Amino acid sequence: MEHISEEKQQLLFDRKEYSDNLLILLYEKMLLSRSIEEKMLVLLRQGKISKWFSGIGQEAISVGVTMAMEQEEFILPMHRNLGVFTSRDIPLYRLFSQWQGKANGFTNGRDRSFHFGTQDYNIVGMISHLGPQLGVACGIALANVLKKNNKITAVFTGEGGTSEGDFHEALNIASVWDLPVLFCIENNGYGLSTPTSEQYRCKDLADRGIGYGIESYVVDGNNVLEVYDIVRTVIQKIKKQPRPVLLEFKTFRMRGHEEASGTKYVPQDLMDYWKSKDPIDNYLNYLLEKKIYSIDQDNAKKELIKKEIESHWERANNEPEIHVDLEKELKEVYEEFDQVEKLPEKLKSKEVRLVDAISDGLKESMHRFENLVIMGQDVAEYGGVFKITEGFVELFGKERVRNTPICESGIVSTAYGLSINNFKTVIEMQFADFVSSGFNPIVNLLAKSHYRWGQSADVVVRMPCGAGVGAGPFHSQTNEAWFTKTPGLKVIYPAFPYDAKGLLMTAIEDPNPVLFFEHKALYRSVRQEVPEGYYNLPLGKASVIREGSDVSIISYGAGVHWVLDVLEKYPQISADVIDLRTLQPLDTEAIYQSVTKTSKVIILQEDTLFGSIASDISAMIVENCFQYLDAPVKRVGSIPTPIPFDTNLEEQYLPKNRFEIALLELLEY
Repeated sequence: MEHISEEKQQLLFDRKEYSDNLLILLYEKMLLSRSIEEKMLVLLRQGKISKWFSGIGQEAISVGVTMAMEQEEFILPMHRNLGVFTSRDIPLYRLFSQWQGKANGFTNGRDRSFHFGTQDYNIVGMISHLGPQLGVACGIALANVLKKNNKITAVFTGEGGTSEGDFHEALNIASVWDLPVLFCIENNGYGLSTPTSEQYRCKDLADRGIGYGIESYVVDGNNVLEVYDIVRTVIQKIKKQPRPVLLEFKTFRMRGHEEASGTKYVPQDLMDYWKSKDPIDNYLNYLLEKKIYSIDQDNAKKELIKKEIESHWERANNEPEIHVDLEKELKEVYEEFDQVEKLPEKLKSKEVRLVDAISDGLKESMHRFENLVIMGQDVAEYGGVFKITEGFVELFGKERVRNTPICESGIVSTAYGLSINNFKTVIEMQFADFVSSGFNPIVNLLAKSHYRWGQSADVVVRMPCGAGVGAGPFHSQTNEAWFTKTPGLKVIYPAFPYDAKGLLMTAIEDPNPVLFFEHKALYRSVRQEVPEGYYNLPLGKASVIREGSDVSIISYGAGVHWVLDVLEKYPQISADVIDLRTLQPLDTEAIYQSVTKTSKVIILQEDTLFGSIASDISAMIVENCFQYLDAPVKRVGSIPTPIPFDTNLEEQYLPKNRFEIALLELLEY
């Protein structure tokens, strides 16, 4: 029978050396979780809450794992882990407020259910894309290793989640880096309506640990004493020898994926079987038989819990609806960052290439922030494919300059976990094109984190990008527009060494997630005098390279150099040349001031035009400066094809020559 074969029919409890008080506490923690769920199901039927993901029948796992851990150790639960939250003694009214989208919850009405985290209780809730949660645990655990605090981290997933790539990436990262992570699989029989027979072919999901060199166990997830004892024993082992461990808890989901789904697809004999293994009823009978607990105690506790739930529900229910405040909503997308201007301490400067300036900026930041970690493929001894981190291992050690497996999604999630545990991270995407493999955690974890639950995502993702070097369709994209439209991210795209160094150091100071684009064709072709030592430059401030009255030319990255090359051919053109430098935040003031002065504007970018930054800037100019325009706004970008390899095809693809023609046409308008 599906999800029954070889399961023990009878729950066999072994108290070992554990005290009566602990045994009773485990029961009462499960009872509290079950009682809250039963109340929520009533409220759901009454239309007083909107949705519910039930963990009835799985309480032993949440309670057993949480109670085996220290309060200050991070735990990353899922939808059906109410017992994690209640075992950490979160006030019930705050949970009830969270589920109703009220201010006393943890997300200010911005998210629902268990999609939240709280540093006060060392809990980090999941996003609906469940897989990245596992990588986040790797980052939190890595921070613990770097702090040498001997703490472990526990993270939950379901049997369905083990099919996601993020599961495998996280296990691999944890294994390679010997991270003290407890990976907890709640194998509850169904992923929504899909049974386990259609989800995987191995006998036990615990066997998946073998491929990653990870010790693993199969645990009866309905036996709270077995859960508690095995987790406690495993934690003691991990603390003596840091490493990941995989635990598969066999249990069952007694209700629908969420209540609206129902359970009609589940055979009745399967439901009956698992009902006979109810973790609370069976454990209570054991306590009564052993005279550890009495019916009177049980009745009194149930009455107490009922009163507590009713009292907290009334408090949450009487709480006013969220006050709508537009300014507050916009402000809290990002963590507040009041940059303190830092001028170079030395007046000394030297002429360096763009690649050297970026390397210097990283080096200065590594000296300045002892909690800064650099991660990426081949960034350690090899120095990265562009040699930007060459020599860094000798300066800062392998703990802070870390080669990663090829798993962009897992590494971005790991960086987020580092941020949760008070570290800064710079990730090098070997090429900006490869960020597509890490797209989900960037736009759904990093970008939304502060807005959702006030947690900064202190991560910089370096993005070597751009065409012009004959690298073809998979190593040449300039994909900044994927991110400029995502609230919560900042996007930097310098054209000169001075800007690159100063802006990179600002990006690392900033507690918000930053995408830092570096054009490969400029790495070794552009040189400039750059101050030595540490300095920073403001985000959201464009650089006006030239001033003129005929036309405003707006660009960034390699486009700025194409503009300057063209203007060298036409010294008679009097142009404002604006290098945007940062695309999010965008210096609209500089743009509007220039346009109102010149009345003509052309925007040049390397990216294709549709849905691009040039399109947005053009629309903004038309909306805000229409009365000043003497000609239509011109946009020039690459042709709408993938980026070709052949030199002649690539030259046709890029917009430099078309820009010259468009500029002259605009001036003649």
